[in-house]
Amino acid sequence: MFAIIEDGGRQYRVQPGQELAIDLRDDVEAGSAIVFDRVLLANAGGESVIGLPVIESATVSATVANPLHKGLKLEIQKFRRRKNLRRHTGHRQKYTTVIINELQIPGLQVVEKQEEAPAEPVTATAEA
Repeated sequence: MFAIIEDGGRQYRVQPGQELAIDLRDDVEAGSAIVFDRVLLANAGGESVIGLPVIESATVSATVANPLHKGLKLEIQKFRRRKNLRRHTGHRQKYTTVIINELQIPGLQVVEKQEEAPAEPVTATAEA
């Protein structure tokens, strides 16, 4: 089962138990709960629900794992030949890490696929 949610102008594909880095939220602490209510699409097995633009009363709940997580450093260099212009700066985006707990989608039944036993290989015996 997965869902596509929108948060901060970005769309994320989420599943229960997944760890996700979203834009920094200053008002949260580790262990607190976050609820995403802009669910654009949900899928369980072969059944899908598509929102127009969002699915009504659908929510995705998550727990904050790390309230402040820094991303990779982005190096920015500016250079103009023969002008003695060399500029070097950097940027490091800040994120909040959350763990997706559950997806609550009304009208969507979760169907667990039954695993089929692998077929036994047929061994041919040579008759001589």
